[in-house]
Amino acid sequence: MTGKGERVRVVGWVNSIRSVGGIVFLEVIDGYRMQLYTVVAKRSENPEAWRAASDVKTGSAVVVEGVVPSKTISRRGLEVHPTRLEVVSEPEEVLPLDPSEKTPALLDTIIEHRYVALRTLKQRAIFRIRALAVKAARDYLESQGFVEVHTPKICGAGAEGGATLFQLDYFGRRAFLAQSPQLYKQMLMCGLSRVYEITPYFRAEKFNTVRHLNESWGIDAEMAFISGVEEVMKLLEGLISHVFEAVKSKAEPELRALGVKLQKPRRPFKRLTYDEAIEVLRSRGLEVEWGQDFGSDEERALGEAMAEEGYDAYFIVDYPWSAKPFYIMRRGELSESFDLDYRGLELASGGQREHRYRELVENIRLKGLNPEDFAFYLKAFRYGMPPHGGFGLGLDRLVMVLVNARNIREVVLFPRDTQRLTP
Repeated sequence: MTGKGERVRVVGWVNSIRSVGGIVFLEVIDGYRMQLYTVVAKRSENPEAWRAASDVKTGSAVVVEGVVPSKTISRRGLEVHPTRLEVVSEPEEVLPLDPSEKTPALLDTIIEHRYVALRTLKQRAIFRIRALAVKAARDYLESQGFVEVHTPKICGAGAEGGATLFQLDYFGRRAFLAQSPQLYKQMLMCGLSRVYEITPYFRAEKFNTVRHLNESWGIDAEMAFISGVEEVMKLLEGLISHVFEAVKSKAEPELRALGVKLQKPRRPFKRLTYDEAIEVLRSRGLEVEWGQDFGSDEERALGEAMAEEGYDAYFIVDYPWSAKPFYIMRRGELSESFDLDYRGLELASGGQREHRYRELVENIRLKGLNPEDFAFYLKAFRYGMPPHGGFGLGLDRLVMVLVNARNIREVVLFPRDTQRLTP
């Protein structure tokens, strides 16, 4: 914390300018922290710094050297009286949005000019919290013995079939952008017992919702030698709780800037069976057929029902196998799988995988896929593949929850959807 009378050096951008008589007030946001400075240049104290402050334009990049006064007149940010003010770069045109946030900007404007929007406290808070969430997740998984890995993003087969794959020409061969690291992280269970990856997903669906993007980021984990799917859920529950606790304890200025009062979800998370979820939905007037996956309307209704019971976070377990991918272990008509929802928003899905070679081949056939297309993957299951399971957690959606965002595009720097390929 900077003390009164201390000399400081500030690098950042001028967000607003106000002149009163012989005094110029510049609001400067620094280059990296959640810190605003009010640079108070008085003609009587330092004529040279005052002239520089009088001529500066909103949006200019500046270097300020000065002193924190013993008595302040500014009510916003840390006050600095400059001994030197250097303008290192001026804008060529009027800024596309108001960095002081006195005039709100539309989301489309923010996305189009995110690099300028990051001069605001709210935008900066979102992405500082995102970075902290990633660090907290990495710290937690490594404390549990997980090794970070990096799997290919150009693949010869998709984890969930071809309908949602971006196809590309790979030197005359058909290839795809990875939907997830699912197949590769399972293959690694043949030689490592705990791995995780923080990774992009690519899905070629024509999404047009506030919950979906065509390029998104996830936190994937896989663990071997498990006794059942409950082990995986406990790991995910611990991870979510740790991230919430880290953000709440370490991001107080960011949460304050966003007006968010973050509370850790109640533990243990509720376990709600698929059949119980169907009953809840039907009791609330939604027509749901057994075997279907839940859409946004169903998820929201379940979120309201769970909130009435005092649960923000809850697992939906015992899904029909028909609604799950081929790599999930079957249990009759049901599966050893789960979804994790938070207040009506699906955050993660996971479960125990089928580790037995013959059963896995049969699963692939039952889903209408060709086992030959997965030969590279299946080969790993011939060499002593242990029981294993894992999850894929949507990082973007997790950040939505942490910052109370309504649109996933708010928490992604440069979102990619059906309309956006730039910036």
